Amino acid sequence: MKLFSGPPLSQFAAPAAPERADIRLVPIPRLAAGGRWRVEAMRSYSEPLLLWFTRGQGRITVAGVTRGYGAHNAVFIPAGVMHGFEIGHQVHGTALFFGRGAELDLPRTPQHLRVRDAIPQGELSSILDAVQREMDSSKPGHERAARHHLGLVGVWLERQLAEAAADPAIAAAPRPDAARKLANRYTALVERKYRSGANVGDLAAELGVTPTHLTRVCNRTCGRTAHALLADRKMHEARRLLAETRLPVQDVSASLGFASPAYFTRAFHGSTGKTPSDFRRQN
Repeated sequence: MKLFSGPPLSQFAAPAAPERADIRLVPIPRLAAGGRWRVEAMRSYSEPLLLWFTRGQGRITVAGVTRGYGAHNAVFIPAGVMHGFEIGHQVHGTALFFGRGAELDLPRTPQHLRVRDAIPQGELSSILDAVQREMDSSKPGHERAARHHLGLVGVWLERQLAEAAADPAIAAAPRPDAARKLANRYTALVERKYRSGANVGDLAAELGVTPTHLTRVCNRTCGRTAHALLADRKMHEARRLLAETRLPVQDVSASLGFASPAYFTRAFHGSTGKTPSDFRRQN
């Protein structure tokens, strides 16, 4: 009995480009493997990220604004947005990395949602499980199928944001005021300029404000000074380069805009309690 009367499988068109295995789902505690700095220090990714917290609580800073998170909070962070979050022993959940160049309908700005209804909680967990099954599969088209499931994550976010617009209790993020807007602009500028050697005064001038006002705003929105945010971003990148590459220390220093390797070493030791060489040996 003929069960399939269409063309042979060999006649199906191949994808225009090779499928890329850059979609990743990572248990949130595993993100801190190698040190809590990997989640707590300011950093950004070149791809969108969704953090789905299912247990525990803490504080998360996104685009210069800090707020608390708890169980069944979904935090969407677009590519290139600076962020970091506390992680304790009780924190569990999943980090979904969408991959670079994902052509999906996703929010253009950071989003923080408290998902109180069990139905959407289960929907998101089911979609993430489906993505993981496809990524673990060896069946033809499994990566393409995973990308289709990512599209459902985008739909889920769209629906939750629509509900949040109607019910402010769902949205963990308050409407942005002038301070939050300036903090957003500052952290976006830090992300573009942290390798350049620019200091807070330079960045404040580019934003059209005084360093004193900028620091006052950052203290208000995230409890850190403007200098601390800039230094934290530079130190995260320094640790990453030392742990994950073989770049000589002087090249790491130069790539981050430090005036000299000696100044970089002093700054790194002041931030981490270790010299760059000691940190590299231990990581």
